[in-house]
Amino acid sequence: MHELEPGYRAETAPMDAWADVARWRKAERARLIDLRLLADPDERKARSELIAAELDLAIGKVSGRIVSVYWPFRGEPDLRNWAVQVIGRGGRIALPVVIKKAWPLEFRAWSPGDPLERGVWNILVPANGPAILPDVVIAPVVGFDDANYRLGYGGGFFDRTLAAMPKRPLVVGVGYTGSRIATIYPQPHDIPMDVIVTDE
Repeated sequence: MHELEPGYRAETAPMDAWADVARWRKAERARLIDLRLLADPDERKARSELIAAELDLAIGKVSGRIVSVYWPFRGEPDLRNWAVQVIGRGGRIALPVVIKKAWPLEFRAWSPGDPLERGVWNILVPANGPAILPDVVIAPVVGFDDANYRLGYGGGFFDRTLAAMPKRPLVVGVGYTGSRIATIYPQPHDIPMDVIVTDE
């Protein structure tokens, strides 16, 4: 319960075993998701637009590049309008697809109007199409720390995918400023993002 007290700082609690870290991450994940779901939808929309503007600065030119975004889920920043703008500027968009548990993600090309189907967790994904390798991967964060480590949903999909990719893309974590935590207690399997983009 001390983790819920105001002023609690994660680095004050020693984490000596993966079981301790996993238990802490589960609780922190639930807290952060609940926090962002409490935000007013109009506020989330405004914050998503700020994130989109910052993404343009972080990524730079998109013409001729494949940018992987995601379909928003559980209050995540909504970058769908930004993705359409990327296409308008000569870039291509890919969406991540969960093939099965403990496998790397597959990225499939997407444009507005392409058929979508419900994938894992009921998230919309491209219904068909060949797998492609993105030049930029945008990963939503549940939480993040100053070392650019990402707290996700606990499935390990993004870390597993990045470790398996033949060429590392630019990896950009996106989330709300309130998702910042002192540390995620990174483990050997955790891969830091190249940059984290927030609404501030």
